[in-house]
Amino acid sequence: MDNSFCSHIKFTKMNAQQNTATQNLNTKEQSLVKISSLTAIGNLENLKVQLNVGLDSGLTINEIKEALVQLYAYCGFPRSLNAINTFKTVLDERKTKGINDIEGKKIIVENDVEEKYEQGRKTLEKLSKTPQPKPAKGIGEFAPRIDAFLKEHLFADIFVSDVLNYQQRELVTISALASLNGVESQLQSHIGIGKNTGITDNQLEQLADLIQESVSKTQANTIRKIIGKPLAPIVENDMMIRISEIEIVPEFLEEYKSILKEEASASVKLEKGVIAIFPMYQKENKSQIRIIEIYADQEAYQFHLQTPHFQLYKKSTLKMVKSLKLIDMESLDKETIPKIFQKLN
Repeated sequence: MDNSFCSHIKFTKMNAQQNTATQNLNTKEQSLVKISSLTAIGNLENLKVQLNVGLDSGLTINEIKEALVQLYAYCGFPRSLNAINTFKTVLDERKTKGINDIEGKKIIVENDVEEKYEQGRKTLEKLSKTPQPKPAKGIGEFAPRIDAFLKEHLFADIFVSDVLNYQQRELVTISALASLNGVESQLQSHIGIGKNTGITDNQLEQLADLIQESVSKTQANTIRKIIGKPLAPIVENDMMIRISEIEIVPEFLEEYKSILKEEASASVKLEKGVIAIFPMYQKENKSQIRIIEIYADQEAYQFHLQTPHFQLYKKSTLKMVKSLKLIDMESLDKETIPKIFQKLN
């Protein structure tokens, strides 16, 4: 055989392996990741945005429905039902705007009722590439009903629908588990299953970046740790900490407190760079307001200043503020910062 031809085959094969290894999540897959993540944490406001993005990126109505139904098994009925209701609202709103979204492949479930456990067991065996005894060792022997629910319902009733393929379903599952606390062992198992379906480390690293955008660096790092990638620093070197000392004109106190409460809530809820905005008042003099503000970095603070909710706060309270003093602080122990509010959960 011609040596140049052999070299061409080797080069083509090597290129194919490299392309697979560096393959990125496409726009539809990215939308599935964010939709799943936001459903898992119950962030319906941002979920509504991402549902619109997902439909615009080409996800069909039934693909999103299947993802949201599947998620009940990983983050519970309340989160799944809330997400489905939000999706219904999004579709209704889009319809009134004249947007006709694609329904997509029909959701068909065909099972032999007597064989559902065996069907689910074989599906899990195929996904995990590991023998699945009946009942499952450990938990299946201890609680046979949960083993039956897992095999008959999740891996038979839900996974039997081919509206989403196995790889897409694992993206949904991994995204949800990566967004939740205390499920690292299940996340690790599903990352292994995900790789069996063809998900690459590069795609998982990209998925972690999306989780960081939707949830937090801490949650994104659970994926990075499992796949052996560098962890993102939780606290940036230029993290900004400030104490605002404010005196309010007494006649405006109640109105000011209401506006401040709304602004602080919106900032923490909507801005990823806002770690904390914690307003307080002195017990002996309620007109003396103190606010602890923590921002991920200077860029996050500058972004905060331009947000509509801060601009509204600033304009609305200008006449109410008698004096304002901003005191920039430096943390003595940045490593403890992420643990500050943990006990309030």
